[in-house]
Formats: sequence, C-alpha cells, structure tokens
Amino acid sequence: MSRWAAWIDEVFEAIDAKDAERFASFVAEDGAFVFGNAPAVTGRKAIGEAVAGFFASIRSLSHKVLGVTAEGERVWSRGVVTYVRHDGSSVSAPFCNYFETRGGSVRHYQIYVDASTLYR
Repeated sequence: MSRWAAWIDEVFEAIDAKDAERFASFVAEDGAFVFGNAPAVTGRKAIGEAVAGFFASIRSLSHKVLGVTAEGERVWSRGVVTYVRHDGSSVSAPFCNYFETRGGSVRHYQIYVDASTLYR
C-alpha cells in the first residue's frame, strides 16, 4: 500500500467514525474545504464545526475507496460513499476527492459528489 493510500484510509476512518475533531486534525490551520457545490469553508476550526454539523444530519456514512492517485503532494481518491439517514434509509453515490497537501497537512480539500438525494 502506498503512503498516500494509507493516509487516505486514515482520513476516511475519521470520517466514517463521524469524528469531526480527528477529521479537522488533518487540515492546516488555514486550510479550505469544499463539499459538493456548498460554499468553501476556511480554517481548521470552522471546517471542524461544519463537518460536525453535517455528521449530525445523518445516522452514519461509509466509504469504499476504489483508487488513489498522487502527484507530489496532490492526491485524488475515488470510490462510493453510502449515507444512512436518521430514518434508517440509505443512499449511495460515487465520489472523487481532491487534496492539496503541504508538510502533511491538507491545504485544500474538495469533494465531488452528488449528495442531492440525501435529504429527499
């Protein structure tokens, strides 16, 4: 397993555990985070709060990573995410995540996913 694949596994482990604090620890103090077509959130604290709010809106989530590609400190991951709503129903969608890192911290994290059916 490549260094970046192992790192991606750690990131998704925090996400799938709905651990916003651990998730935010991967992000630089002045990092940026974009989920789908939502506005960008900047700063580790604000990102942690935004992610905690998202986690509270669902029962659980899980990621199946199908591939990881890296070029220097730019990393892409793709796979399928499954969200479980509070009523127990679920929806799955393909995703692609893009990370720009520096010195081991995420400077920019963008999630490409169509989560529009999640709240229907």
